[in-house]
Amino acid sequence: MQYIPSPIYTADVRLPEELLPLSELLAENTHEVWAAGRAAEGWTYGETRDDAKKQTPCMVPYADLPETEKEYDRSTALETIRLILKLGYRISKD
Repeated sequence: MQYIPSPIYTADVRLPEELLPLSELLAENTHEVWAAGRAAEGWTYGETRDDAKKQTPCMVPYADLPETEKEYDRSTALETIRLILKLGYRISKD
């Protein structure tokens, strides 16, 4: 059977301006969780990705990632926030 992804449509969700800083924090944390998982599996920094040696150039702090890598994490974070709002939840900072 062929898998056909069917994410919930969220393109109609407009993010309030005040949630944009949250999206960047979520993006950074997404990278940190990913990096912690890789480190636990024995991955380290390497100039180029090498699966056999478990090396990747992305084993750096979020601030040091290339913009293309940050955009991947930002996209994940923004889509998560959109989905939360689409499902009727509210996000507020106390």
